[in-house]
Amino acid sequence: MSNLGPIAGAGGISTDTSRLASKDNLDAAGQRFEAIFVNMMLKSMRTAKLGEGLFDSKAQQQFRDMQDQQLSESMAAHTPIGIGKAMTDFLKRGVPADTVANGAASEGTPA
Repeated sequence: MSNLGPIAGAGGISTDTSRLASKDNLDAAGQRFEAIFVNMMLKSMRTAKLGEGLFDSKAQQQFRDMQDQQLSESMAAHTPIGIGKAMTDFLKRGVPADTVANGAASEGTPA
C-alpha cells in the first residue's frame, strides 16, 4: 500500500485538495503554470521559422531551448502575461475562502 493519497476511480485523478489550502502554494502553481505556458509559446514560435539557418546545429538548438526555459521562468516571475493569475483565481473559486485563509496557519501542525 502506497502513500500517494486518495485516488478517484480508474482515472487516476487525485481528490486531495490540501495543497490548495495555502495561498503561497496557489501562487507558486500559477507562476509555474505561466512559465510552462510561455515556454510552449516560445517553442512554437521557434518551430514556425521559414528557413534553416546556415550554421544551426543540435548544440545550438539545445542551448536555445535552455535559454528559452530560463527566459520563460523570468518572464513568469517578473512580467507575467496573466494566465497564471487566471488559473490561480479559478482554483481559489473551488476552495472555500476560510480554507485558503487558514491553510497557511495550519500547515505547520501535524494532522
